[in-house]
Amino acid sequence: MYDIAIFWDWVSFAVRWLHVITAMAWIGSSFYFIALDLGLNRNIEGPADGEEWQVHGGGFYHVQKYLVAPATMPEHLTWFKWESYTTWLSGVAMLMVVYWAGSELYLIDPAKMDLSTWQAIGISAGSLAVGWAIYDGLCKSKLGEHPTLLMVLLFAVLVVMSWGFNQVFTGRAALLHLGAFTATIMTANVAMIIMPNQRIVVADLKAGRVPDAKYGKIAKLRSTHNNYLTLPVIFLMLSNHYPLSFGTPYAWIIACLVFLMGVTIRHYFNSMHARSGRPNWTWGMTAILFVVIAWLSSVPHFDGDVETAEAAPLTAYEQRYAQADGFEQAHDIVQGRCAMCHARAPVWERVRWAPKGILLETRADIARNARAIFLHAGVSHAMPPANITGIAAEDRAILAAWYRSAN
Repeated sequence: MYDIAIFWDWVSFAVRWLHVITAMAWIGSSFYFIALDLGLNRNIEGPADGEEWQVHGGGFYHVQKYLVAPATMPEHLTWFKWESYTTWLSGVAMLMVVYWAGSELYLIDPAKMDLSTWQAIGISAGSLAVGWAIYDGLCKSKLGEHPTLLMVLLFAVLVVMSWGFNQVFTGRAALLHLGAFTATIMTANVAMIIMPNQRIVVADLKAGRVPDAKYGKIAKLRSTHNNYLTLPVIFLMLSNHYPLSFGTPYAWIIACLVFLMGVTIRHYFNSMHARSGRPNWTWGMTAILFVVIAWLSSVPHFDGDVETAEAAPLTAYEQRYAQADGFEQAHDIVQGRCAMCHARAPVWERVRWAPKGILLETRADIARNARAIFLHAGVSHAMPPANITGIAAEDRAILAAWYRSAN
């Protein structure tokens, strides 16, 4: 079974790697086309709506855009879709591998809602589907004719979802799920709105019919939403590495403010690419939002004391490792080599918050994080950094043997 734990961690690594690569491709092409569309020279003659001359890699490129479609279809047409689809599919795979399979550690917070694994997974998956249905319904309503009002209402939906996730899941999972919800909207926009509308236009052209411009208008609305949602999604996907963003009761407010930062930053670059000026005020607003976020992340809050945490009953998952052979030795090793940083009030100099939000003070803390201890301090020397507390090879062997005995 311990081989499975190592293999599973490499599966997580591989899926995460794929997710990052495909996300780079999707975001890169998305940003490129937004900048291209906004910067087109439209003072031209002919049927094209605009054109742009670009230079890159020693070559010159002449790009033309047609508002609906050219008079005749070219023999070869490149569709930009798989970057989006693969990013979402790999992201869902990572959600399953990390958060669903590791629900006792990363997803469920008994202090908020004492869920079973399947209940937590059901809420996780169901929230993504329900969130898309709400968003899609709003866009297809008459609000679609009022883009600014629609954006305000969509922000309100994001606020509610952020608060809701924070009431159910761990702070880390709450921010990750808000990112997954937003990414689901973005990919569904491509798969269920933008691509079908483009296929209708292509089919009309092949049949000799004049395409209806409404399909382009609908796709444009969804594409604009994707443009403004991209930067917040990147923040939320990286947030699990930074406990200052998720290890606070105000994590859901921080996430909402990040969406506003995404709007201010994208507005600046959209205006610049459209040659409509440089609204420098957006940087001031972004800085203010960032300062507020930093302040919220460090506002003092009561996170429980060690005595209360020690007295709390162990969950079935925690009991499994607390009752395993070698736990007492492992407990003493972790207490002596790890708990000074991974504490509710760290005592190691310059460490103010437990790294990655991982606590290793109580018996329940150590049992709950058995797999992470096994991987990071048992079979590898990843922790502590530079072995600063001097864990001996014999101690690492004890930690590994303890985890294996429970599996």
